Amino acid sequence: MEHVTDLSGLAYVVITALACGMVFAHFKQPPLVGYLLAGVLLGPTGFEVVKSEGLVTSFAEIGVLMLLFIIGMELSVRTLKYTWRLALPAVAMQTIASLLVMLIASFLLGISLSAAILLGFVVALSSTAVAVKLLEELGALRARVGRITVAVLIAQDLAFLPMLLIVENLGSNGFDLAAATQVLISGLLLFALVRLLLQQGRQHLPFYKIIIGHVDLSPLAGLVYCFGASAIMGAIGLSPAYGAFLAGLAIGNSAEREPLLAVVRPIQSVMLMIFFLSIGLLLDLNFVWENLGLVFLLFLIVTLFKTALNIFIFKLLGETWQRAFLSGVIISQLGEFSFLLAASAIAIAAITQEEAKLLISVTVLSLALSPFWLSTARRLKRIAERRLTTLKLVFDATFVGERLLAKRGARWARRSTTKTLIKARFIKNKTTEKFFDRHS
Repeated sequence: MEHVTDLSGLAYVVITALACGMVFAHFKQPPLVGYLLAGVLLGPTGFEVVKSEGLVTSFAEIGVLMLLFIIGMELSVRTLKYTWRLALPAVAMQTIASLLVMLIASFLLGISLSAAILLGFVVALSSTAVAVKLLEELGALRARVGRITVAVLIAQDLAFLPMLLIVENLGSNGFDLAAATQVLISGLLLFALVRLLLQQGRQHLPFYKIIIGHVDLSPLAGLVYCFGASAIMGAIGLSPAYGAFLAGLAIGNSAEREPLLAVVRPIQSVMLMIFFLSIGLLLDLNFVWENLGLVFLLFLIVTLFKTALNIFIFKLLGETWQRAFLSGVIISQLGEFSFLLAASAIAIAAITQEEAKLLISVTVLSLALSPFWLSTARRLKRIAERRLTTLKLVFDATFVGERLLAKRGARWARRSTTKTLIKARFIKNKTTEKFFDRHS
């Protein structure tokens, strides 16, 4: 009976994850957000179906490696080659501005330096899954705005690796010479690999004829590349996640990219479901309820700051107001990398549990409200097709519906208020007349 109970719990988890993923997919949102919701429903503050997080956490760690492996496979260094003049400065300015703001906030609000650096990295990064979904829904993925947005996302993915290495060394020992050397070596490895891929083009992988020719061997070969590179990096003192990303980057720019990506993606989908489910399990609804005002305030501040910063950067780099505004909104949410950075920071006690809960709450809220950004982006797509020369005209055209609704609401409120005041005066006069009649 114990085994039956375990299988029943597993069935509840899978069914809930599938149902939540289908709901979000129906509304044209990434199913990953549905997996977060499933974790919340199944977790300690939900229906308590999953009480022990040990096994889920172990699978989530594998999911992290698979996530970075697939992200590496999906990156095209040649795409970045033609847009690096915009993408690299944009990401550099995003990161520097976010770090400066968070460092200033750390002095004013008493936030620890480790938490400030972590939050700076988190704010600088966006959700690749949500942003690409928005571009696809708008039909703008192949347009200029889509190309520059994807280029910035690719550059952010590349910048995440040094960020992860820095966060992993923010513990009690601090960021010493050994940590700096580790980051430098990792950066040189990434630079050398990208340069080699650009020079050599698409090359064949070792034993590619045997691997690709057998359907049963291809998925196993993909896992070997992923976990093998992770093990090698871990053995030489570097991050295993970094090894998974480099392996994916090499395969993604090889001649065997398409067949290997096709067979590895289903495995990755299951691992990602487990990873985002585990994040949902970490979301403490009691904490969110007790700090609801703070969570929403931080969400609004971060979203508005990211939107304004992104628009300013795109405009500064020579884009039109229309493209700058649309791209700025599309990448204004926090990304899934926030969870990876937070998990690394928690593992080395670089941030407290309360800070981690706050970070996870704001990130989940940012991803969960992505439908709002989709509807806004759809409007901006229509606005971008018109010739609007100033930012004021863009805002006026974007929120014309809200302005009309506000005007109608104001007129209705004035009429209702006037009628209420007239009735109140009438009742007052009648009451006064009755009072004097009784005492006359």
